[in-house]
Amino acid sequence: MAAFPNLPSLAVALALSFAASGAALAYSGEIYVTCGLNPQGDNFLALRRCGSTSCAMTHKLGPGTYMLSFEPYGTNGWRQVSILNRPNEQDIAGPTGWVFERYICQVRP
Repeated sequence: MAAFPNLPSLAVALALSFAASGAALAYSGEIYVTCGLNPQGDNFLALRRCGSTSCAMTHKLGPGTYMLSFEPYGTNGWRQVSILNRPNEQDIAGPTGWVFERYICQVRP
C-alpha cells in the first residue's frame, strides 16, 4: 500500500462523484391517460387530495384524461399527478392530486 498512499482517498472521491452525478438526474415525469373505466358504471376516475379513498375528491376525470406523474413509482396503488390539456403538454398548471393507479395507463412516445 505504500506505493499508493492516497488510494483509499481516491476511491472515496470517485464513489462520491458517482453518487452525486446520479442524484443530479431529475425525474421529469411520465404521461398517463385514464383507462379501464366502466362506461356502464360511474365512468370517471376520482382525483383526490391524498392517496386514499378517505381523502376528499376534487375532480372527476373522464375517459381520455391526460396527466403528468410526479414520481417514478406510485405509493400503495396511488400516484400523484397533475392534469394536462393535451398528451404532449408538460405544463403542470392543471389540477393536482392523487389517482388510483389501476385506472391509468402510461402513454408511450
